Order: sequence, then structure tokens, then C-alpha cells
Amino acid sequence: MEPAPSAPAPPGATSDWVRLHRRLLECERCVESGHIPVAVPIFQGGPGQRLMLVGQAPGIHELGPRKPFAARSGAELARWMSRAGFVGDHRFRALVYITSVTKCFPGKASYGAGDRRPSRTEVAQCRSWLDAQLEIVRPSLLILVGGLAHEAFPVTRGKSLDQLIGSAFDAEGVDHAAGVLQGHLVPVGPGPWYLPLPHPSGASRWLNLPAHRERLERSLEVLGRLWPMLVDEPCL
Repeated sequence: MEPAPSAPAPPGATSDWVRLHRRLLECERCVESGHIPVAVPIFQGGPGQRLMLVGQAPGIHELGPRKPFAARSGAELARWMSRAGFVGDHRFRALVYITSVTKCFPGKASYGAGDRRPSRTEVAQCRSWLDAQLEIVRPSLLILVGGLAHEAFPVTRGKSLDQLIGSAFDAEGVDHAAGVLQGHLVPVGPGPWYLPLPHPSGASRWLNLPAHRERLERSLEVLGRLWPMLVDEPCL
């Protein structure tokens, strides 16, 4: 069953789980530092999920439902996840804990279209929440969506989309995508796997090139073979 959006006490939650998520929902750090006018932390997940998606930051359309990826970028993400073998968005959200590098809508960009990229200060102020989520969820696979999420982890930090998309890294930074596609059951060592994806918002022009779209399809094929092994489900 899909967990309710931004719910601190889903079914089966321990006292530590509830305490963490209630504290997160009360966070005002970026309001107090003057970066945003109001704090509306957004996430979605429940105990027992082995997969975690880390995005960049919520968008303006997520504020009402308090649900990550609830608007156009979420619809595109759902199409990607369907190609990766998740049968419907509800099934995807039932299996995947969804969060972001910064937890609140950062506001619209002061120039051009799109949302403002959270500052280094905001990223730093939110980092302890992301670390706490990683600690309590203990995911076997991290799906990293967008450049801010790529920069949040040493395994993917500093690499271009050309270097990241189409790969699946272990905790040591070794790319096992080719082995996964060849059907090799790669042992899961300490720490999670990392599967980077571009952002589905359409703001980036990276996916305009056919070669880059082929890289995305490779990523989704790798994901489709990898996630069922990590949650003990058959490939679809």
C-alpha cells in the first residue's frame, strides 16, 4: 500500500521513526536563516521499504498535497518507472521511500523559468535530515534524481551526466551496470547501490540528444533488473 504523503506515523512505524519524521515536519532552519518564507517539508515513505529515491527539492505543485513528484515531473518520473518494471505509480510509491536533498520548496528562480536551486547553506542545513532518513530506512538502492542529488553522495559527486546515466554503482563506486544487464547476480556488499537519473522536469536539455535518451533507457533497464533482486521480487 502506498504510504500517505508526508505522514510521520505510517502503519508499522517505530517510535524512533515517528520521532524523526515529526521533528522533520517541525523544522524551520531555512526560515530562520532567511532562505524561504515558510517551511513545508515533504517526503513519502514507510517502514520496510528497501528502495529510496532522492530528488533535488519539492516544487510548488507539491505544496498542496505534500506529496513528492506530484506534478508534471512526477508524471514523467512515473513513465520512467513504468519502463523500469514498476506496475503503476502506486506500486512504485509502495516500494520506494521518496525524499529530497532539501525538504521544502525553495521558491521560483529570480531569472528565467523553473525553481531556484537551493543554496549550499540550505543543502548543509538539510543534510542531517537526509542522513537521518538514510540511517532509519537503510535502503539497498538509492535512485538519485537530478544534479543536486548526484552531488550529495561521494560515489556520484563531481561526475557529469554522461558519466553517470546508464551506470549502477556499488558503495565503492564500481559500476556494475554491464553485469546486471548480462544477468549476473552481483552480490550486495556493505552500503547501498546508487543509480543516477537525470531530472524528469524537462528543464534540462540533456535529454534532447538521441544518445542521451539511449543512456536513460539503459539506466531504466538496469533499474528494472536490479530492484527486483533487492526486494526479492521477480522481474516483470
